[in-house]
Amino acid sequence: MTTLYLFGSAAPPVLDVAPVIADAQRQGFDVCLGLTPTAARWLEPQTAELERLTGHPVRSEYRMPGAPDVWPRADVILFAPTTFNSLNSLASGLTASWVVGVCAEGIGKGIPQVVMPCVNAAYARHRALRRSVVELRDMGVTVLYGAGGFEPNPPGERREYPWDVALAEVGRAAGCGPEPSRGTAPA
Repeated sequence: MTTLYLFGSAAPPVLDVAPVIADAQRQGFDVCLGLTPTAARWLEPQTAELERLTGHPVRSEYRMPGAPDVWPRADVILFAPTTFNSLNSLASGLTASWVVGVCAEGIGKGIPQVVMPCVNAAYARHRALRRSVVELRDMGVTVLYGAGGFEPNPPGERREYPWDVALAEVGRAAGCGPEPSRGTAPA
């Protein structure tokens, strides 16, 4: 079975992660859920159910040195939703958040990664976002931003998050689907 690390940061789509986990499992993935600290607080009431659903502990913090790793090794990583902060942290290698640290290390290990931001149009106008998208793509990360991926919405407006696009790209990255789509348009 292919192990998917599904990581999420604190953006509204993370609240809908349970059906995404079930969809990924139907596609043959063993899903391990990791969250930024704020996303973990948001999902705290659902943690027991999410752990039952995945069969793994939900993680949001670095483990203690010498402590065993409770997850199987990742075959592919999906970091979605990825906030402005998490995306820029990953591109810059700032690993204060455990999920960002795993992704940063995963780049060096050659683990296929798909990142799909969730930012509003105000953040999208900040030049750091464009730089981070380009930087991550240059490192081999598939960033689903722009046409065919996530497209920013006006501040305060919530649109349907394209989880299906993200899961399809994860399947391709893991070697379980057709050739990659072009949901990776330049920022």
